Amino acid sequence: MTKQITRQQLSAALVERHGQERQQHLYTASVGIAGLGGLGSNIAVQLTRLGIGYLILADCDRVEISNLNRQSYRLCDIGRPKPEALTEQLLQINPYLCYEPHFLKLTPQNIPEIFAGCNIICEAFDDPEQKAMLTETVLQRLPQAKLIVCSGMAGAGSANAITTSRRLNRFYLCGDGTADIAADGSLLAPRVSVCAAHAATMVMRLALGFTTP
Repeated sequence: MTKQITRQQLSAALVERHGQERQQHLYTASVGIAGLGGLGSNIAVQLTRLGIGYLILADCDRVEISNLNRQSYRLCDIGRPKPEALTEQLLQINPYLCYEPHFLKLTPQNIPEIFAGCNIICEAFDDPEQKAMLTETVLQRLPQAKLIVCSGMAGAGSANAITTSRRLNRFYLCGDGTADIAADGSLLAPRVSVCAAHAATMVMRLALGFTTP
């Protein structure tokens, strides 16, 4: 089916929904996603549907059966590297955007190189230590990038508690700020997806020139 749809046709469809000027801003955005689980995989799908021009996708995990309750993967993806499986899905949504998958563990040493060209970076890790490491590295070594961090989407609480706030000049936080997987013990698709949508919305707004949530 994708071979029957040209780049011009798909672009025209996006422009019809988003407007020419807005779509051009979205096309020129370069966004990095660190972690491709429940947050990152859903963020990537939404940004692809927006027509974000360049996505850098990084994760060191393979798809497991336990991921299927909230992550954008399928039974046929089990065992595959997440960047590879996700990129395949994104190409089926829009094959004319640029995707750069990295199947590796992100470290303070490789983050500056991998995300060097990004205007915006989304932190989408589950592990608090990884969150802190990526946040510190981006804020200290990638001064051109705005950072969106997700924290607080565990459990079955109200989706209305999930918000986006601007904490520093180029640091944004999505989540309820309190719901912790270690304390609650559960990650359910609706709340995770809501938080991912907050992050994707903030990416959209930053790409369009807005600085407030």
